Amino acid sequence: MIALLLVAEFVIPTLTPYSPMPSFRIAVALLLSVLSVTPNTTAHAQGAMPAGGKPPVTLPLKSTRTHTFTTTTGTWLSLDVSPDGQTIVFDLLGDLYTLPIAGGKAVQLTRGMAYDAQPRFSPDGKRIVFVSDRSGGENLWILSVDTRDTVQLTKGNDFQYVSPEWTPDGQYIVASRSGGTFGTAKLWMFHTDGGNGVQLSADPSPPPSLKMLGAAYGNDPRYLWFAARTGDWQYNAIGPQFQLYVWDRENGRTSQMTTRFGSGFRPTLSPDGRWLVYGTRFETKTGLRLRNLETQEESWLAFPVQRDEIESRAPLDAYPGFSFTPDSRAVVVSYGGEIWRVAVDGSGAAKIPFEATVQLEMGPEVKFAYAIDTAATFTARQIRDIAPSPDGKRLAFVALDRVYVMELPSGTPVRVSNDTVGEFSPTWAPDGSAVAYVTWHDNAGGGIRRASRTANGWRVNTLTAGANLYTDIAWSTAGDRIVAVRAAARELQEAGGAFFGPAAADFVWIPAMGGAVTRIMPTGGLGNPHFTSDVSRIFAYGRSGLQSFRWDGTDLKTHLRVTGPMPPGAGGTTGLDADLVARASQQWIGGRAARPVDLEVGHTAGATKHAPQAHLDGSGEPTPPQPPPAGLVLMAPKGDQALAMVGMDLYSITVPVSGSAP
Repeated sequence: MIALLLVAEFVIPTLTPYSPMPSFRIAVALLLSVLSVTPNTTAHAQGAMPAGGKPPVTLPLKSTRTHTFTTTTGTWLSLDVSPDGQTIVFDLLGDLYTLPIAGGKAVQLTRGMAYDAQPRFSPDGKRIVFVSDRSGGENLWILSVDTRDTVQLTKGNDFQYVSPEWTPDGQYIVASRSGGTFGTAKLWMFHTDGGNGVQLSADPSPPPSLKMLGAAYGNDPRYLWFAARTGDWQYNAIGPQFQLYVWDRENGRTSQMTTRFGSGFRPTLSPDGRWLVYGTRFETKTGLRLRNLETQEESWLAFPVQRDEIESRAPLDAYPGFSFTPDSRAVVVSYGGEIWRVAVDGSGAAKIPFEATVQLEMGPEVKFAYAIDTAATFTARQIRDIAPSPDGKRLAFVALDRVYVMELPSGTPVRVSNDTVGEFSPTWAPDGSAVAYVTWHDNAGGGIRRASRTANGWRVNTLTAGANLYTDIAWSTAGDRIVAVRAAARELQEAGGAFFGPAAADFVWIPAMGGAVTRIMPTGGLGNPHFTSDVSRIFAYGRSGLQSFRWDGTDLKTHLRVTGPMPPGAGGTTGLDADLVARASQQWIGGRAARPVDLEVGHTAGATKHAPQAHLDGSGEPTPPQPPPAGLVLMAPKGDQALAMVGMDLYSITVPVSGSAP
């Protein structure tokens, strides 16, 4: 040991953990890693498990129940074929099983509260590496096939591991390791005798944002295949996510090996080095692609198979693990709840039947008794679109997507219609004799309706024809016209307008008793139309401030701009409201019907306002951080005051007539 330590002191300065190194230098580095551990963390002492596969109880949640059943199907089965081609190992509901290659009764290898997954046979077929949280966090473990010995390969409970794979010489395990949830996994190599492992170096060096999954070897130990994408996860991802790459063990160089629009993931190579199989999408379905590595020709091996995980964090990789048979003539893979043997010559797939007796250990039953109210009425917990009548004696509102009116202060709510479509945004006629509101049906679109008060209740008339998306309606103070924001129904049915409102919308008006719809002008980021005593002008709010215009869309004027405090990190004051205002201004400026576009910096309200941006004129000069606008500004009925919503606060503002723009 002393001699080895002396060698270590000589070798360490010559090694750079992230630089390319030949295989013998990796071995030296891993040997040093082994020497760096304390004597009581040898491979056998890192969590050996008694015969029978029952792990020691280390998880905080204790097993109190066992659910036993037999199944012939399973979801997301990661599997591998033994080197002799006689046995399949697979995971099912957090336990490991073995199965004869021809099918039959599966034998359970592990059981307990721990979640064991993604098993892979060693090159000699005597051991199985897998991922387990039996230590209280995820680690790599090695189990002997006879279940007499179990070794904890990695240490600590702070990392997450995905898709372990043996190197062809059986001395190392390559796996993807990340620093926890939302961490971008990188490829790490661990010696089977223990140690801290080393991150595989690459040229060029992988950026911190690159996620690397699904390490796989073929017949040449020099080359390691894997899949990679930018970012751990993307919301509403568009276009390709993963592509395949090859890492050269001798010089650390990486090369991209796919450019498919449907992505490339879970590479698996044949033992003879001739075939590559990987997962990809075509249109909306996932399939397995077969590539002849000698000719580079490709074809579908199996299509469709099952849903992939490229749009999620892929905590168990983008597709379950699968394997070639030792003769390289077929792929054994799971999809549709079954296990299949798919021949590479195109002759088809044959099902490998299995039957597994599951002994699923579970924690204490979490059961709560709730009283269920079966009365004909109940209390609505969410009231929206509140609109008091002009005389203050009644209140219109929306509950459960229906418009109600009640007498104030404690009357009984009454529906204004018996329709089954969604009803929203009630607004009163100036004399209080009627309520206008918008409707919506996912298939039929929406319109504007008027509910008039009568001696016998309410009479409903449809004011618009056709199917559109109407929002932000307002009744003119003259009582003869109704203004609304109108867009195509497809903006909500197809274009995701539920989040930020339609991208293509117009201000329109209709006669209060119904009739032709007249276009005023495009909304251009404005919303929430409303009126003052000046019936010749329509007021609306957007990122440029509180503005007004005539009924034909002309004479656009800006009356007031209100901004909130600078958000943290933007060079201004900080505080709770500052962050709230910044986030609100990025999403909802202009009301439900608007998707504001700031033409000065050229990005939508969903973009970050505070980062320096280039002008649209091509000058390239950045604009300094700007305070975010108020979430909403409304002019008072007399036009001499305004109400502004800034963060969680409301402000009243005097609006003087100064003869100049604010």
